[in-house]
Amino acid sequence: MNRANANAVYLVASGDLRPAANQRCWAAQQEMEQKLGFALRSLGCEVIRAHPYDPGKQHGFIDSQRYGMKVFAGIPHDAPVVVAEAVWQYTHHVLPGLIQHRGPILTVANWSGQWPGLVGLLNLNGSLTKAQVAYSSLWSENFNDPYFLDRLETWLRTGALQHDMSHVRVYAPGATASASEQVGIEEARALLRRQAILGVFDEGCMGMYNAILPDELIHPMGIFKERLSQSSLYYEVTQTPDAQALEVYRWLLQRGMRFALGEDGSTELTEAQVFEQCKLYIAALRIADDFGCDAIGIQYQQGLKDLLPASDLAEGLLNNVDRPPVMARNGSRELYPGAALPHFNEVDECAGVDALMTNRIWSRMGLPPETTLHDLRYGEAYDGQFVWVLEISGAAPPAHFTGGFRGAVSKRQPPMYFRRGGGGLQGWSKPGDVVWSRVYLEHGRVKADLGLARCVALPEAEMQRRSHLTTPQWPIMSAVFPGITRDQMMARHKANHIQVAYAPSYTAAKDALAAKCACFRSMGMEVFVCGDADGI
Repeated sequence: MNRANANAVYLVASGDLRPAANQRCWAAQQEMEQKLGFALRSLGCEVIRAHPYDPGKQHGFIDSQRYGMKVFAGIPHDAPVVVAEAVWQYTHHVLPGLIQHRGPILTVANWSGQWPGLVGLLNLNGSLTKAQVAYSSLWSENFNDPYFLDRLETWLRTGALQHDMSHVRVYAPGATASASEQVGIEEARALLRRQAILGVFDEGCMGMYNAILPDELIHPMGIFKERLSQSSLYYEVTQTPDAQALEVYRWLLQRGMRFALGEDGSTELTEAQVFEQCKLYIAALRIADDFGCDAIGIQYQQGLKDLLPASDLAEGLLNNVDRPPVMARNGSRELYPGAALPHFNEVDECAGVDALMTNRIWSRMGLPPETTLHDLRYGEAYDGQFVWVLEISGAAPPAHFTGGFRGAVSKRQPPMYFRRGGGGLQGWSKPGDVVWSRVYLEHGRVKADLGLARCVALPEAEMQRRSHLTTPQWPIMSAVFPGITRDQMMARHKANHIQVAYAPSYTAAKDALAAKCACFRSMGMEVFVCGDADGI
């Protein structure tokens, strides 16, 4: 197909798979597209929306892979395409079209915490990177700031743009490994001797192509997948006695955890929902034990969403060393006693590999091994520094919260995502030193970005404001990334998720970072250090 207008730019918007989410978030998408369209037209473009608003569906998103293929069939192959995202989106809706497209591609998100548009953008970017599709990316609050407009004009003129990546350097160890690096090297070697299994409850969640690691790339590391079915997880829940769920629930109450309970299950958290979540926690441990899994990943939304309440409570408990004990079905032994069973949310296998090795390295170094992934959700400046809102749906371990279990509350998940309810683990992450990381795929290789961060304490009023700017049912880590600006982080990060683990001091964090860099490099990854890390 030939382009009819040399100044035409085709706009597409990938959305959710769930109609309720698309309908609820459509107004924010419309507002974003109006501002973005004005900016494009001010630079001489004709903006052609490649798919219309659907009155029957009550939204204008691409909401399936087949529909996305149909939309891209009507776009000239060499035309500039802008993928505009103000919401969480399922990348596989547009990935087939973008893979075959030959014109310049720009992914754009609005700088807003209201819906996970930035998260959707980063997932799309990570997926395009894995698929080896050339693209450029931008983000803006109002689409009229110089940073955005200057780069938008560059992209329209040249079909590409560059961001500042001066905060990134290749990890290059010295001739002699430090004691910390030696720990990482030894753990990588130990993995080959004592191979690990990732339990994957149905691969490929929420369109996250970037979250699937090809087997042939992780087998040489000593990591293998046990592909499990969520139907077996559901069945195990149905076979779990009520009395055992009650024991888990009482254990949590005794630890001081709170549950924001109500009576209307369609909009409120009920005890019946919590009991099912406790059964899911038990079921996950038993199936993991059946297959000898070292870490597991559950598709917390798709697959189980029509059968069970959200799995977030179970996920957060699994990631905590101090958690309700679970016995084997015959009561003969405790499962994974005194240890976390690392869980990678949304079956993000990149995070699964990261969580597995973080747990082993931190345990070896005598550090608290609790780890989780967060979404890189939003951020604003506060008191002279940029503070990110790292936020996940509830799978954060209570050990990360100020007050532990006493600082945790379970609130009903948003009905537009979770029809059958269920709560997560909500709390404010405690101040302290953090090592962050992300494993990703680029040019057919497994790579990793790592760095240091600080979780900072913000006033309660500011935390509440940020919580309500995003999703108030979900936990927050208020993170500062020294040596990395907001735009550098957005330009570099190859995923919606970021892995985090605490260290008791800056020195301990630096040592753990060195160990993890050496471990990943010894596993065959190309490793990059981002931001200030004192020469690592």
